[in-house]
Amino acid sequence: MSSDTESPKIAATGGNRSGEPMQAQRSTALKSLDRDLKGIGRLEKAGRDTVPRAAALGICLVFLVLVWAYVQNQSGGLAGGSFIVAAAVIGGYMALNIGANDVANNVGPAVGSRALTMVGALMIAAVFETAGAIIAGGDVVKTVSKGIIDARQIADAGTFVRVMLAALLAAALWINLATYLGAPVSTTHSIVGAVMGAGIVAAGFSVVNWPTMVKIAASWMVSPILGGIIAAIFLAFIKFNILFREDKLAAAKTWVPVLVGLMAGIFSMYLVTKGLKNVWKPNFVYVLAIGAGIFAISYIWVRPQIARRAATLENRRKSVSSLFVLPLICSAALLSFAHGANDVANAVGPLAAIVHTVTAGGIATKVEIPIWVLLVGGIGISAGLFLFGPKLIRTVGEKITKLDPLRAFCVALSAAITVIFASALGLPVSSTHIAIGGVFGVGFFREFHANWLKDALARRAEAKRHPAGTPNVKQIKKAKKAWRKKLVRRRHLIRIVAAWLVTVPLAALLSAAIYITLRSIF
Repeated sequence: MSSDTESPKIAATGGNRSGEPMQAQRSTALKSLDRDLKGIGRLEKAGRDTVPRAAALGICLVFLVLVWAYVQNQSGGLAGGSFIVAAAVIGGYMALNIGANDVANNVGPAVGSRALTMVGALMIAAVFETAGAIIAGGDVVKTVSKGIIDARQIADAGTFVRVMLAALLAAALWINLATYLGAPVSTTHSIVGAVMGAGIVAAGFSVVNWPTMVKIAASWMVSPILGGIIAAIFLAFIKFNILFREDKLAAAKTWVPVLVGLMAGIFSMYLVTKGLKNVWKPNFVYVLAIGAGIFAISYIWVRPQIARRAATLENRRKSVSSLFVLPLICSAALLSFAHGANDVANAVGPLAAIVHTVTAGGIATKVEIPIWVLLVGGIGISAGLFLFGPKLIRTVGEKITKLDPLRAFCVALSAAITVIFASALGLPVSSTHIAIGGVFGVGFFREFHANWLKDALARRAEAKRHPAGTPNVKQIKKAKKAWRKKLVRRRHLIRIVAAWLVTVPLAALLSAAIYITLRSIF
């Protein structure tokens, strides 16, 4: 036994005193080798990181060059065409940043819960983001381009174009910097603050449509809270009607098709009222009838599939959670569609205003949206997602609270409902805060429910100790404190609120500075 323990020492020292220098030499050599290996490892890691990053930047450059070439060709002979070209390139740049920053909130829960692979999530988000931008993005673009400031108070068309150009560039630069620093900012806050800042410098504080700003600011406050409440309600409903039942699978076969049908009905109602309004404007009764019909069709189609799947599963929570993979994928697609419809305004709202003002020869009072403008926004958002989105997708899906398909479904569906509602009203809400609000809503409900159960157990245990007397309140509080869990990382909430408060004034200041620069140049 002793020979086994001593043999390494003998080997290391050469078995005699003269081995001590040899030990020092070997130690120095090993340290040097270790440094060399670490350096090689860092070099290899840098190579792995740099090549994709360089390729991504190259693809972004190609996209912006294509945008420039197309718009230059279309507006080359038009007076003021250079403004349209510059705005189109900056709008594409803005869209790339939105894809890199905002879209992670749409598919992050699905990826974090392992319901979707990263590639699958990227594909779904890209398709539905583009579809939402093209089909249903027009109304929100109108709100961003002419609802924040009163264009009638702008001195002339040239000033108005410079205001919109400064706002677009300021928002794009701020979001790019924030994304690089890993700051969770809202792209909606950025563009609204930028439009306001440049508008104030150009025409004074009276140019801002303060009632609209109050309504938008109220939606910023209400929407994440509403998203969290809806997500918590859905999770509570699923827990009490499925997970807490003795026969969980039987309850799931009853309620999962209902939830999927609800999602499909909401999607169809939104598509009819917003995406098809140019060819057909049904009244509210028809819209409800369409939603009810799609709900029934989806329910009938999904129910046998859920039943067949449930027949192969065990009666436990994990099995029930797996039944939500399909509706989670569908809800992620719905959320991506809603995000494309709502947040394309952040990328191309000022662009649409510039295009209309230049082509009309005066300040626009009504903005018409060319299809190529929506394409720039939709394709740019999708490209930014593919090239830079995976890291933030993992952050949203894994670092706030633990998600499984069941919880992620609640987050995605609640966020989709909230974003669609806001988009239908033409309000540029922050989809970032809505989605994260849903994640926090699920996490805080889990925390509340877990601690409520443990509090009840603490009271029951203390009651057993004092069956004939008064329970010891101090012991109950001590037990509750020892058992209490925190299932939500608070630091993320603090970071989001801080970024929320800072983004609007910083974007406004940056936009004001850019407008002053543009005014002095031309």
